[in-house]
Amino acid sequence: MGALSLVRTVSILGSTGSVGVSTLDLLESLGRPVRVRALTGGRNVARLADQALAWRPEVAVIEDATLAGELAARLQGSGVAVEAGAAAVTAAAGLPADWVMSAIVGFAGLAPTLAAVDAGAIVALANKESLVCAGPALLRRARLAGGMVIPVDSEHSAIFQALDPRHTAQVSRLILTASGGPFRTWSAERMASATPDEAVAHPNWVMGRKISVDSATMMNKGLEMIEAAYLFGVDADRVEVVVHPESIVHSLVEYADGSSLAQLGAPDMRTPIAVAFAWPDRVAWPAPRLDLGAIGRLTFEAPDSQRFPALDLARQALREGGSAPGILNAANEVAVEAFLDRRIGYLDIAAIVSEALNKAGSEHLGDDMADNILEQTQQVDRKGRRLAGLALDARLRGAA
Repeated sequence: MGALSLVRTVSILGSTGSVGVSTLDLLESLGRPVRVRALTGGRNVARLADQALAWRPEVAVIEDATLAGELAARLQGSGVAVEAGAAAVTAAAGLPADWVMSAIVGFAGLAPTLAAVDAGAIVALANKESLVCAGPALLRRARLAGGMVIPVDSEHSAIFQALDPRHTAQVSRLILTASGGPFRTWSAERMASATPDEAVAHPNWVMGRKISVDSATMMNKGLEMIEAAYLFGVDADRVEVVVHPESIVHSLVEYADGSSLAQLGAPDMRTPIAVAFAWPDRVAWPAPRLDLGAIGRLTFEAPDSQRFPALDLARQALREGGSAPGILNAANEVAVEAFLDRRIGYLDIAAIVSEALNKAGSEHLGDDMADNILEQTQQVDRKGRRLAGLALDARLRGAA
């Protein structure tokens, strides 16, 4: 624990979101043994200003440049530098820091995450899109720069803790657990009329609207399958999903000898954040404790691919490799946004993603270490969005 007694420099990308707020809450409970270099937010200027006044980072960055004036006014006289815009977020991510929380939602988090790994930081990664769209490049660049990527999703954190690096070749399966979301027991007919408000009402976790919809469709678990394959070096057929409504067992590693090692914990994001912050040590904080006697029972069931086709779509993209995972992610972002805007129905989300993925095919991405890997992934993202947009427009015309 000696390393944690030293002041560490940290940056938090996406500090105003649920993971960013949980990160600051955890650091507060540790007595703040940190010096904050940068805090970045998307549009929640009031929360970002409050965080900056409490933590006094060197710079606070608001991604929406139209809010720069308001942020500057709120922080006037504080000594905190104010920047705005996507480029400023990426620049802040590249500031030298010991530890960077990457919690920006969506494809927008890729460029800042690449900047952080190129700077040699330990990156606590909560932005799944970065791994889905550029996983091999991201991980290799982190190693080249002398840094490391530590997953913060509870499922990948569980595998990170249970997987013995000495025995990776003896891993039979990685088994990700899924809560099943709010529609776990719904019929397909009932899901067809699901509203955005129903889709974001997650039974176990408090999350943003986009990721909550991904949980409802189980696309989040599909993306996590791709992440796990990249993070832990296994192929598509060795990553599986089991539905576990209680969200107590976060994932399992099954070895060739039949042993399965699982990580359990209360459904609280601060636990995997604490694991990433303290690695390779452990740190004490007022963590919620498991009372298995009170819980009584843990249940598991196989996922229903008929009602949740996103899992098969993600496995298809993982097997195809190349640009396919990026197409999958981009199309999903377009479809989820349209659903949240009440332009399409819930079941249209997977249908649009499927159409975009099948029309796109898979293209090889260049050398993982190429300077233009960001440009390549951006091109894939644009293609996925265009194809999803065409599928969306066809549905809207058909409904007119």
